[in-house]
Amino acid sequence: MDTSDIRKGLKMTIDGQPYVVVEFQFVKPGKGQAFTRVKIKNLISGNVLERTWRSGEKLEPADVEEREATFSWDEGDQLVFVDGHSEQIYIEKSKIGDDVRWIGDGQRIDIVFFNGNPINISLPAHVVLQITNSEPGIKGDTASGATKPATVSTGATVNVPLFVKEGEWIKIDTRTGEYIERVNK
Repeated sequence: MDTSDIRKGLKMTIDGQPYVVVEFQFVKPGKGQAFTRVKIKNLISGNVLERTWRSGEKLEPADVEEREATFSWDEGDQLVFVDGHSEQIYIEKSKIGDDVRWIGDGQRIDIVFFNGNPINISLPAHVVLQITNSEPGIKGDTASGATKPATVSTGATVNVPLFVKEGEWIKIDTRTGEYIERVNK
């Protein structure tokens, strides 16, 4: 593959490490050769780099595969998932980072493999979790957009509107950690 194949989400190998294209911009100056400016994220460490490639340069595709799996249990510093073939997959929490707060019992996610080894997860854009702890809203406090903290079943804390009660199910945006809406379950 070469620079004309660059697009958002493209996975490539650089210095033996898997990267994914986060942003790219094709630049054709008045003089000189065209080039592509790219922001890439390391799929193992999460670091973001900026790189520039001249038009026509060759790129190495990454041997990256995604498989759907279901969260089964927490084993201290690792999470255990089971894929469609009943195979147990262990992933260190440190590789998952902050996203671990959105993973609850039976949660379906995509696991990212590089050269056959699990390196990261790909969460859905939204998750539905139950509120396990939340203070009741203060009567008379009807300020527009007023929120209160609530703890969900995974242990994460989310700011929710005052009318949301303990025991209710809510939809959360996993990219921002923000409350979206109540869900009837």
